[in-house]
Amino acid sequence: MDDTNPIIVGGGAAKGAPKGQPRREQNGASIQSVDRALTLLETIAELGGETTLSRLASRTGLNISTCHHLLATLVARGFVTKGLGRRGYALGARILYLSHVCLQVDLPRRAQSAVDRINQTTGETVQLAALQGDELVNVLKRESRHAVRVDGGTMGTAAAVHATATGKAILAWLPEDEIRRVVMAHGMTKFTPNTITDFADLMEALRVVRRNGIAFDREEFRPGVICVGAAIRDQSGAVVGAISCSTPTMRASEEHLDQIRDEVLAATRALSLELGAPVHAKAP
Repeated sequence: MDDTNPIIVGGGAAKGAPKGQPRREQNGASIQSVDRALTLLETIAELGGETTLSRLASRTGLNISTCHHLLATLVARGFVTKGLGRRGYALGARILYLSHVCLQVDLPRRAQSAVDRINQTTGETVQLAALQGDELVNVLKRESRHAVRVDGGTMGTAAAVHATATGKAILAWLPEDEIRRVVMAHGMTKFTPNTITDFADLMEALRVVRRNGIAFDREEFRPGVICVGAAIRDQSGAVVGAISCSTPTMRASEEHLDQIRDEVLAATRALSLELGAPVHAKAP
């Protein structure tokens, strides 16, 4: 179908040092304390994510006192936490945060082929979105191949996390207090007569998303548009983004929606496995 004049539906809004040894930059610019702190983090990881102070000192060649002072700073910043026993240390939650952000930065490249495949198979508009702070951000988009197409919106932020398939697909796997924080940061704007504007109703809708693994936006964000989305998970089971596919209601037959759902689920499951997600990840 010729899409030269498309009709838009729903328009709107260097080599490393030997294992365990501090690295030395060839230009002499290395800051020793930073170098040693990073070596401690890498060594804890190499030892399974948790170890003792004495073993860290032995493995890195640093004295006990130096290790203790560096670890105290890393503990204060959340990169290390006290582990088993009085002298035990483990990698902290801040490491997971950095890993999560790193995956989000790399996500468009990883998801490119999946987004293209859904677009080619369904002919519809496909988007990749991520939650960055309180903002739902569209980071990749492929326009519909039809002359009558959905307005996928511009790249950037959208305060419609409660009303979109990508938003609900992501929210469904967050703890309730985090869902409330994200949603209430912008309020529950009523975009259409179908928009969910009550938090309790939203929580019930998200329980359905968790149960089925798929989120629907049935004209909740834009009139005349139905959208299907699912979450992408990382090795910890946390959500790093979501893929959605949108179609005008005029093409939204049950057969077409089933095809879209199957394509979106297959793509997000494959990406999640690529990122190391547990095969049977549970909701928090």
